[in-house]
Amino acid sequence: MERVPVESSMLASAGYDRDSQTLEVEFLRGAVYQYYEVPEEVFKKLVEADSVGSYFNACIRNNYDYAETTLRRHAHARW
Repeated sequence: MERVPVESSMLASAGYDRDSQTLEVEFLRGAVYQYYEVPEEVFKKLVEADSVGSYFNACIRNNYDYAETTLRRHAHARW
């Protein structure tokens, strides 16, 4: 999913898939989460918000089912 950069002290980018109604957010620390059954209007309001982090905390976090999709990389894999 393609994400767009956002101005935030918490989030780096956000993206949206209309077909599945999935919102994807990337946090500044690198974690990526997908939120499910999110209306497109919520995504639009997120990226246009004066405070992206405040909108995310008030309207998205804890309001939709989600999963972390960050790929964890191991620096020293042993075979």
